[in-house]
Amino acid sequence: MRIITGEYKGRHFDVPRSFKARPTTDFAKENIFNVLGGYIDFDGATALDLFSGTGSISLELVSRGCSRVVSVEMDRDHHAFISQCLKKLGTDRCVPVRGDVFRFLKSCRQQFDFIFADPPYALKELPKIPDLVLGKGLLAEGGVFVFEHGKDNDFSAHCNFVEHRAYGSVNFSMFRV
Repeated sequence: MRIITGEYKGRHFDVPRSFKARPTTDFAKENIFNVLGGYIDFDGATALDLFSGTGSISLELVSRGCSRVVSVEMDRDHHAFISQCLKKLGTDRCVPVRGDVFRFLKSCRQQFDFIFADPPYALKELPKIPDLVLGKGLLAEGGVFVFEHGKDNDFSAHCNFVEHRAYGSVNFSMFRV
C-alpha cells in the first residue's frame, strides 16, 4: 500500500497478508482522487473515513493536507496497523477510532468536508449507508461523500447523488449536500 501524492508521497506500508480488508487499489484510489480534485480542496479540510480497513484512504487524506481525519475501524488488528502507520509518519492529524461504524454514526456530532466509506461489499446494511451518513448532517454544506461499493449497487436515484465512477471491479458513488 502506498501514498500517491502530497506530503508523504511514495511512502509504502506492508499490509499483513492475514488482513481480511482489501485496500482500495492504487489505480482506483489515484483516479477517484483525480476526480475529487474538481469537487474539493483537501488542504485544511476535515475528513471522515468509515470502514477504514488498512487506513489507505486516511493516510492519503493526511498526505493531501487535511487538517483533521477521523478514521473509524472496528477490527482490532486493522486499527493497530493504522495507528502504527500514523506513528511512522509522525502525524497527529488523524484520529484512529476503534469501533463500530453504525454506533459511531449514531453518536457523532461533528461535521466533515469530506466523508469516505468503504464497507465490506457483502454487508447487508450497505444499501442504507448513504441515507445514514447524509441523514445525520455529518457532511458540511458543499462537502462530498464518496461511497465505495460493488457493481451490483446503484445509487443514481438518490437525491444527493452527483456522479458514479467505476475502475475495474471498484465502484464509487459520489454525493453532495
